[in-house]
Amino acid sequence: MKVAVIRTGVANLASVMAGLRRAGATPELTDDPAAVAAAPAAFLPGVGAFGAGMAGLRSAAIDRVLVDRIAAHRPVMAICLGLQMLARASEESAGVDGLGVFDATVTRFRGDVRIPQFGWNRVAPTADSALVQPGYAYFANAFKLDALPEGWAGAMGDHGGPFVAAVERGPVLACQFHPELSGDWGQALLRRWLEVSAC
Repeated sequence: MKVAVIRTGVANLASVMAGLRRAGATPELTDDPAAVAAAPAAFLPGVGAFGAGMAGLRSAAIDRVLVDRIAAHRPVMAICLGLQMLARASEESAGVDGLGVFDATVTRFRGDVRIPQFGWNRVAPTADSALVQPGYAYFANAFKLDALPEGWAGAMGDHGGPFVAAVERGPVLACQFHPELSGDWGQALLRRWLEVSAC
């Protein structure tokens, strides 16, 4: 399956491309909004700051394409910063608007925990989750969503308190963790998303 991997300028794309190939996809790197709109599936990676990521999407005019794809229930997967950019705003970059798919503000971890969170953590899906299964995933984040958006299934993690590990609805999946770095469990999740996206 062809997957348009969005070039945001703030992502480590080599591991994403390799992970998608291992899962059986044909990833194609692009910053062309027409290609993202036309692709059978789109993938939004992200490592870095919220403001820089949003600037990259807006400069390439991909921001509205993504919002339209999600609104139409067309296959999209977002990971790490990609999940956070689906929110309305983030404490990381005051005054910068996110994509607004979720009416929520991304917040920084607080309390007596290591910040950023680096390493493996448990992922606990909600009862109505179709794609995410219980397991352990690799995280690298200082910011997070605090609660699942209304109308979405997903999964939670815990790092000094509960946070959103994944959000899903049909063929739209957003993960705070890195499935491409999460071993066999992550590869199985990528394959399930590709299977749902091909339907």
